[in-house]
Amino acid sequence: MKAKITGVAGYVPPQVLTNHDLEKMVETNDEWIVSRTGIKQRHILKDPNKATSDMAVEAVKELLEKTKTAPSEIDFIVCGTVTPDMTFPDTANTIADKVGAKNCFGFDINAACSGFLYALSTGARFVESGQYKKVVVIGADKMSSIIDYTDRATCIIFGDGAGAVMLEPSESEFGIIDEVMGSDGAGREFLHKKAGGSLLPSYMEEASMDKHYVYQEGRTVFKFAVTKMAECVTELMRKNNLTKEDVDWLVPHQANIRIINAVADHAGFPIEKVMMTIENYGNTTAGTLPLCLADYEGRLKKGDKVILTSFGGGFTWGATYLKWAYD
Repeated sequence: MKAKITGVAGYVPPQVLTNHDLEKMVETNDEWIVSRTGIKQRHILKDPNKATSDMAVEAVKELLEKTKTAPSEIDFIVCGTVTPDMTFPDTANTIADKVGAKNCFGFDINAACSGFLYALSTGARFVESGQYKKVVVIGADKMSSIIDYTDRATCIIFGDGAGAVMLEPSESEFGIIDEVMGSDGAGREFLHKKAGGSLLPSYMEEASMDKHYVYQEGRTVFKFAVTKMAECVTELMRKNNLTKEDVDWLVPHQANIRIINAVADHAGFPIEKVMMTIENYGNTTAGTLPLCLADYEGRLKKGDKVILTSFGGGFTWGATYLKWAYD
C-alpha cells in the first residue's frame, strides 16, 4: 500500500508587499533584493484578526472541492507550521473545526521550513498502515507575525501562505515511494526564535521584542541548506536507481534563488526541471512546497517522477520521492 497525492491547493492572502514597498521601510532596493534572493514580492496577511489557520482553511476548502471530498470524510489532518494560531491547541484542530471536519483528529508538526515534508511523511504512514483513507497534509505559515520589519536581513525574505494536499491509498505504482530525512539540533544556534517557549516565556520581562522575531545567521544557513538538500536528493536518487534524466521535477524549498540554483546544480538538474515560486511568494516556510505543487499542478502528468526537498531551522532537512498520480 502506498499513499498517493490526489489533489493539491494553495492560498496566499491578497495583500502584496513589493520590494519597492520595502525600500520605504528599510535600507534596501529592488535590485539588491532580487540579485540576492530572487524575490520580487511576497504576500502578507494584514488582518490582525486572522492567523495561520485562516489561510490553511482557504487552501483546504479548495482542496475538498477539487477532490470532491466532504469535510466529514477526512480522517486525519496534519499541519506543518512554525506560526501556530496559539501555543495550544494545535492549529490542525482549529482548521478541522473551521472546515467542519468533525470525524477526524489532527496535530501540528514544528520543523520550520521542513514542516510540510515531515507532515507529508507522517500522513503517508497513516495511509500506508491501512488505518485511514483520506488524510489532509498542510504546510502553512504567517511569517509576518514573527518578522522584524526593521531587519533588512530577514524582512525581505519571508511571506505568508498555505498549501494542502490530499493523501489517499494506492495499490498501484503511483504514490510516495521513498524518503531521506535528517536533523541536527546543534543548528538551533543559527536559525531560531528565542521567545515564546518554556526557556524564555513571552511574559518574562527579559523577553524583549527582538527575541520574538526570527534570527538567522545567513551565511551558515546557506551553507548547510545547500549541502544537506543536495546530499539527501543525491542519496534518494542513488537508493532508487534514478538518474537526473529519470526525474521529471525537482521541488526544492523556496528559501532564496541562490540556494535553489546551488541545490539544482549540485544534483545535476537543469533549471527547467526545477519548480520555482520564490519570485512571487518569497519564503513561506512550511508553505513553499505545497504552493509549488499547486502552481505547477497543470504541468504535472500522471507518472511524473517528482523529488521534493527542504531544509529548515533546527536544523531539519529531507527529500521525498513520489510518482504523480493524476493528470
